Amino acid sequence: QVQLVESGGGFVQPGGSLRLSCAASGSIVSINVMGWYRQAPGKQRELVASIISGGRTNYADSVKGRFTISRDNAKNTVYLQMNSLKPEDTAVYYCNANLRPSGRLVFDLYWGQGTQVTVSS
Repeated sequence: QVQLVESGGGFVQPGGSLRLSCAASGSIVSINVMGWYRQAPGKQRELVASIISGGRTNYADSVKGRFTISRDNAKNTVYLQMNSLKPEDTAVYYCNANLRPSGRLVFDLYWGQGTQVTVSS
């Protein structure tokens, strides 16, 4: 059974930093893309950042220059370093991974359970 488990959310003041982690566990053959999404109250879920297995990254315009996504392929883990946080970054953050579980020939998309990030003074 493949699972994605996030950690690192919390409460921070504007201008502060947080680091999110998301570890994929279970019998996994390969992971292609890993990413972070967020959903604020009353809004649709939106892409924050993504990273492919080779390391190429993609960011939402709203977080460019402030957030950095990285991954450790040996640990099947993706990270999101968030600096200069703003109140508008407040949301539930979800990680996802496009991966091939053992015993399957195709890639499937898996999601974590989400972690709350609150930025407020």
